[in-house]
Amino acid sequence: MAMLGKRRPRRERSGVSGLQRRQAAPTGGAPVPPAGDGLVTIERLAHDGRGLAHGADGKALFVEGGLPGERLEVAIHRHRKRFDEGHVRAIVEAAPERVVPPCEHFGRCGGCDLQHLSVAAQRRHKAEVLVDLLARQGVEAPGEPQRLAGAGEGYRRRARLGVKVDAEGRVHLGFRARHTHRLVDITDCTILVPELDALLAPLHQQLAALEAPRRVGHLELLASDQGRVLVVRQLKEHESDRRRWQAFAARHDLHLARWLGRESPSLTWLTPAPSLTCRVPGAAGELTLGFAPGDFLQANAEVNRMMIATALSWLDGLAGSPLLDLFAGVGNFSLPLASAGAAVTAVEGSPAMVERLAANARANSPAHALQVDARQADLGQPRAVASLLAETSPATVVLDPPREGAEAACRALVASPVSRVLYVSCDPATLARDAAHLVHGGYRLARIAVADMFVHTSHLESMLLFVHPRAGQPTQGASPDG
Repeated sequence: MAMLGKRRPRRERSGVSGLQRRQAAPTGGAPVPPAGDGLVTIERLAHDGRGLAHGADGKALFVEGGLPGERLEVAIHRHRKRFDEGHVRAIVEAAPERVVPPCEHFGRCGGCDLQHLSVAAQRRHKAEVLVDLLARQGVEAPGEPQRLAGAGEGYRRRARLGVKVDAEGRVHLGFRARHTHRLVDITDCTILVPELDALLAPLHQQLAALEAPRRVGHLELLASDQGRVLVVRQLKEHESDRRRWQAFAARHDLHLARWLGRESPSLTWLTPAPSLTCRVPGAAGELTLGFAPGDFLQANAEVNRMMIATALSWLDGLAGSPLLDLFAGVGNFSLPLASAGAAVTAVEGSPAMVERLAANARANSPAHALQVDARQADLGQPRAVASLLAETSPATVVLDPPREGAEAACRALVASPVSRVLYVSCDPATLARDAAHLVHGGYRLARIAVADMFVHTSHLESMLLFVHPRAGQPTQGASPDG
């Protein structure tokens, strides 16, 4: 108890370079000192964006920061049974695609792991990853993927920033370091839209001025048609800090809301509650989507618009045709496809989002005559999807699932084929798994696109269009339960 109330002494760092600290090793595996370092040549990029090399014994080595063709001096920081993991100590021969990262936080912040690779090369890599993962599941891509890409910087319209108070009482605001829970202070972010990036420095000052910063869990930033939104996740009420947040919102012209509580937080507005909206393209003009903090909203508005336009282009002839949109959210695809004349049954698991989806359909219907039936269902259950297919008899099904994918829905679609399935995915591994179900169940992959939703990261968004030559005829031996 002798140290109670005293500052903890700083621990000395010995024998570890700044580069090694910034590229911290992931948890798990046995840490080793940088003994046995050596020169390697990077053969290609792995799916997660790390460079892949092989040692003299043939064992794979994944190198954070390595690019194809580079000759590198590497430090191994993890030995595993089937492969090792390392990071770059020195670049002996650089790849022509290597660039200077645009963000000063690169190498420490875990948000953007590919900033050292040119944007054009990033996009080629993502297309190759998708084609490769499909091929591993026995699904052949119908040619080079179409690429949907927008701005390389200033594109992200929402962000969640962690808040932490350290042992010495200093307040930190930022994103997590890669593979760790350690918070990296962020004072500016090249991928945030400028109006949100401009808030980072003032937020640092605001947090330092609070009486109880430890009661703040994280901050959420949103850019909407109505302006900037700040959502404070607060673990416990603090009256004077609440007034400080309201004064901050007034100074910076913000809409301010708060999630309050630990187990089941409730959302309240600390400024007049706005009706938040964003715009998306329709078949005959712009549509407006209402949303609330906590609803799913694509982070990159420009690329999202490209994806919707691609869906409208691929799914022609929708007038009067029944369409089932599963994992519909607040109507991101449902409303644009309904504006092209489809009779849409839009299904979502979240009751709150179903309500907003229905409200969005009503709000846009006077101008666009939309046919949208919003419903709630557990889409992880094959029988629930089978029931929807039997009831609605759709010619087209749209899937836009979370990272877990839509395996239950794909099994049901094999048992009860439809003419077309448009699958929008944020995880290429689960997409490849589900694509295999569809293709081996009689569908043909007809169109493929890669959407660069998160530039400078290895995150991959994609769109696949499947067609079935015998739609309406149950597949022999198939059942929705697989």
